[in-house]
Amino acid sequence: MDNKMAKNVIDFQKILDEINADFPTYQALDKNGKVVNKDLIPDLSDDELVELMTQMVWSRVLDQRSTALNRQGRLGFYAPTAGQEASQLASHFAFEKEDRLFPGYRDVPQLVQHGLPLKEAFLWSRGHVAGNLYPEDLHAMPPQIIIGAQYVQAAGVALGLKKRNSKNVTFVYTGDGGSSQGDFYEAINFAGAYHANAVFYIQNNGFAISTPREKQTAAKTLAQKAAAAGIPGIQVDGMDALAVYTVSKAAREWAAAGNGPVLIETLTYRYGPHTLSGDDPTRYRSKDLDNEWQQQDPLIRMRTYLTEKGLWSEAKEEEVIEKTKEEIKAAIAEADRVPKQKVSDFLKSMYEVQPQSIKEQIAFYEAKESK
Repeated sequence: MDNKMAKNVIDFQKILDEINADFPTYQALDKNGKVVNKDLIPDLSDDELVELMTQMVWSRVLDQRSTALNRQGRLGFYAPTAGQEASQLASHFAFEKEDRLFPGYRDVPQLVQHGLPLKEAFLWSRGHVAGNLYPEDLHAMPPQIIIGAQYVQAAGVALGLKKRNSKNVTFVYTGDGGSSQGDFYEAINFAGAYHANAVFYIQNNGFAISTPREKQTAAKTLAQKAAAAGIPGIQVDGMDALAVYTVSKAAREWAAAGNGPVLIETLTYRYGPHTLSGDDPTRYRSKDLDNEWQQQDPLIRMRTYLTEKGLWSEAKEEEVIEKTKEEIKAAIAEADRVPKQKVSDFLKSMYEVQPQSIKEQIAFYEAKESK
């Protein structure tokens, strides 16, 4: 058997270094809210900047109140969002109402800002069918529970938009764990091959439930996975609302112009557990790591920036907080008034055309429920 070594003519380390070399992290504001890159400061009016900050504060309050409602047994499934306000709301701020949103289960804040009544969001958390009955002018899908599956849906709809010569786009979110799924690769490859109108987000919060990002893939960045599909990939500081908005706006314009999709990795962090369904983040995250990311809080950055511009104040923020609490109180009260689902209701929702076996079960349970 020939045991000769291969000639040392291929420098694999050089190839690897070249692959990892071209993915900087785009940032406009540092953790103290100071401008570090003027080119990434977006051309937003003062009113728009205030509105973006308002939405971020609204989201933080919604997270706090949703957590409390879950603990009270008034909500069902809930995935905390605190820490990801810039990644979620500043990205959404760059899109139009007619663009198609494909959220993951943590992306309820974007869905509500896109037009879903908050009452319906609460009903979705409870597993009520009414939480999936969307207004006709809401261009969005319900939050996807299957990890990464929304990517495939978004790619297909994006191709449909392109074939209709639409200037609108789809935009879709998953986490770092989602980028390890087969649906992720199929979707970006499909969308890239057909130059579909899509913007794909990987919200890299460091952990796929409890699995650290560095144990999920050998890739230095998740953005560079776009290279395999032949589409642009970019990494942005996901705690920096202004940078997230600027990158998102540019990506939307690129996709809407027919140039094909873009993949955006936002570096962010969730301050709470993966979900409130038994996850304990202290088992896989240290206090030092939590403190490090707390110092990069997106609300602190944006608050400092706007305060120095004379656009924000403690009184303004308190006003937003109180208004949001009232909105949530009214929405949960509305949700409480919606009739609870019966077994027969669940069965009726299973098929558009009911087979005989389901008809018999419906009749059986309706008879029991009427007693």
